[in-house]
Amino acid sequence: MQFRDLNEAQLLAVAIGAEEEDARIYRDFAERLRGNFPASADLFARMAEEEDGHRHRLIDVYRARFGEHIPLIRRQDVKGFLVRRPSWLAQTLRPERAREEAAMMEIEARRFYEAAAARAGDAGVRQLLGDLAQEEGRHEATAVMVDSAQQASGQVEEEAHAARRLFVLRFVQPGLAGLMDGSVSTLAPLFAAAFATNNTVETFKVGLAASVGAGISMGFAEALSDDGKLSGRGAPWLRGVVCGLMTTLGGIGHTLPYLVDNFRLATNVAIAVVAVELGAIAWIRKRYMDTPLTSAVFQVVVGGVLVFLAGWWIGVG
Repeated sequence: MQFRDLNEAQLLAVAIGAEEEDARIYRDFAERLRGNFPASADLFARMAEEEDGHRHRLIDVYRARFGEHIPLIRRQDVKGFLVRRPSWLAQTLRPERAREEAAMMEIEARRFYEAAAARAGDAGVRQLLGDLAQEEGRHEATAVMVDSAQQASGQVEEEAHAARRLFVLRFVQPGLAGLMDGSVSTLAPLFAAAFATNNTVETFKVGLAASVGAGISMGFAEALSDDGKLSGRGAPWLRGVVCGLMTTLGGIGHTLPYLVDNFRLATNVAIAVVAVELGAIAWIRKRYMDTPLTSAVFQVVVGGVLVFLAGWWIGVG
């Protein structure tokens, strides 16, 4: 259905359905954010109430002009409206993502009301649609004012800390655990095979098997360790995937050099890659886990060196 083909009754019906849908989306945002981000939840609850007010005004005008029956015409039935991904159904919802979605919704609503008002012939309908266009434009300003008040009270800063904590719990911790396990635990079998065989092909096969096997094992272990309901660590399958992939990546990094035929060159490159991996782990621990850099480097390097020496001793023994 083209927008230009809508009559006044259909324009009002689309507007009523859109306001109802937007109010429900804002309430979904508020419900999803309330536990960890109460300030943003309060903002979306207020916006939902405003959308309810718009809907009631639209219904009053429709009832007076066209009667009790309101035809079901949804936004997606009219060409020109944005097709939005239902981000409110995502496993994790961050306040900034919800605010971006809300801003797009308000812009779309304002443009619709401006265009609808220009097409309306009845003075009362035209005035209402024009008023709603202005109010939708003020919604963004209202959100900014609420946000400023929340910032002044420190609520937004608290939400930022909460968002960072959730990011660390749900992604950084499982990813770091996997990277550490993949980078360190695969050193012994890889270099044992290298020094025992002096064969790059066989060493690569051992490293690949150790990396993939460790990734599968760590992925299942992480997923089954915590369902995330009480700890707030999120969906177990997502943490398992993150942990498993990072474990495999950590092992593959120093395995790939053995695709080179020259054994000495491949081993030197692999050792250099290990040093880079251990440095990256130490930096991540400092950046996200608040571990002092000296302590992080010492812990990671000592562990890595010991595992490497174990592999070398077993390989040449």
